[in-house]
Amino acid sequence: MSWGTELWDQFDNLEKHTQWGIDVLEKYIKFVKERTEIELSYAKQLRNLSKKYQPKKNSKEEEEYRYTSTRAFLATLNEMNDYAGQHEVISENMTSLITAELTRYVQELKQERKSHFHDGRKAQQHIETCWKQLEASKRRFERDCKEADRAQQYFEKMDADINVTKADVEKARQQAQLRHQMAEDSKAEYSSTLQKFNSEQHEHYYTHIPNIFQKIQEMEERRIVRIGESMKTFAEVDRQVIPIIGKCLDEITKAAESVDHKNDSQMVIEAFKSGFEPPGDVDFEDFTQPMKRTVSESSLSNSRGDGKSEPKFSSKSKGKLWPFIKKNKGAGPEDFSNLPPEQRRKKLQQKVDELNRDIQKEMDSRDALTKMKDVYIKNPQMGDAASVDHRLAELGQNIEKLRLEVQKFEGWLAEVEGRLPARTEQPRRQSGVYEAQNPSGVNSCAQDRESPDGSYTEEQSQETEMKVPATDFDDEFDDEEPLPTIGTCKALYTFEGQNEGTISVAEGEMLYVIEEDKGDGWTRIRRNEDEEGYVPTSYVEVYLDKNAKDS
Repeated sequence: MSWGTELWDQFDNLEKHTQWGIDVLEKYIKFVKERTEIELSYAKQLRNLSKKYQPKKNSKEEEEYRYTSTRAFLATLNEMNDYAGQHEVISENMTSLITAELTRYVQELKQERKSHFHDGRKAQQHIETCWKQLEASKRRFERDCKEADRAQQYFEKMDADINVTKADVEKARQQAQLRHQMAEDSKAEYSSTLQKFNSEQHEHYYTHIPNIFQKIQEMEERRIVRIGESMKTFAEVDRQVIPIIGKCLDEITKAAESVDHKNDSQMVIEAFKSGFEPPGDVDFEDFTQPMKRTVSESSLSNSRGDGKSEPKFSSKSKGKLWPFIKKNKGAGPEDFSNLPPEQRRKKLQQKVDELNRDIQKEMDSRDALTKMKDVYIKNPQMGDAASVDHRLAELGQNIEKLRLEVQKFEGWLAEVEGRLPARTEQPRRQSGVYEAQNPSGVNSCAQDRESPDGSYTEEQSQETEMKVPATDFDDEFDDEEPLPTIGTCKALYTFEGQNEGTISVAEGEMLYVIEEDKGDGWTRIRRNEDEEGYVPTSYVEVYLDKNAKDS
């Protein structure tokens, strides 16, 4: 099967077909190029998507990624970034192995095709020239033969005419012989030209054209093989990244399998546990015996709800239960005293660890500068040793300041850890424990309960404070005899009684107990005949008299 023998007369069709083959190759190159652009665009979109959902540094969002589910999501984002990288690899490999190579090959193919068809046209022009020469020789031979015949006829006519002179006859005879000789010469030339043309034609159709067409056929077959190899490379480029993409997907699956709902639930406890115990039961107050009723925080809070508050203990605070009270807004104190014990301990520990890391950084910098100074001392040409003294002094001052900060926070940490109740202790109400530790003074009523995070709400009731007019009952109540002492107590911590109905105590102070905790977290105490009020039960250690217990 050879184009040279089978398609010897299809020069124009072969020219069109090979041009079509080059067009197909260029179309495939364009297809691959657009595929690489799609891969790059897809990779870019995947990277942007991964970046969009990455947690911002030093933000609350970053803290949320300590849970297993969010860590799995973060791992998914990172793997998607690697996944995008593989699509970039596909684009790069297709560009280098297919697009660039085929583009260069197309240029070479065009030059080779041009050369082959130039040779073909040259061969055709040569055979056409030979044919023209043959035709010219043939026409000349034909013309000379006709001229010889006419000269012979003219001679014979002159020879038969008796009126023509002998000289004229001789002249006609010579002319006839000349024409006959010219005809013979033309015949010989025509015969020679014919033989030459036949030889050229045979060589053209059986040697030159087959060779040229064979080269064109080989060129076209190479093009077909090349485009097939490129298609195979197209698939191989994709196949090469499949294992890595598979690993990315495996890592995503692994991250998903690492999600631990129990662990996340425990982390929620650790994140929001206040350290307080739930409030105890509120005692029943018997209003059928108003003259013998003892004043307690619960009655005060109840009276605020029904408009029967006693003037002595009126307040603008709400009587809500602590789980529903809003948190304080704004920056808290430096010692985190606005937080519940457990959360405060964690914050203080984090602060101590952060300060220790800062100290280590400063010490590393100081050690590096010290080594540099030693090098300068040994090799003065490298630098001035005195130039680092100022920086060393600054680092020393910074380290000292940081150590003082560490001591301060460690002191607060030790204080909190000493106050945290042991797990085996009997639960008791912790209402209002950390109000006194907030130096800014939370302006809420002492009867309010704190929220689970231990902070108080600063918002006051928008209801107008209800003032109860003086009645005989109030006068009689005010004239009552002071409540008897039922025991003593020792203040464990300092408490600033800033709200009406409360009393300030100092750590270590001994006081008298005149009313037990009714389950609301407050104990009524007395300092002297003129000073009495409520303090958080958790702030005092109560020693009840035996008689009081028995009664």
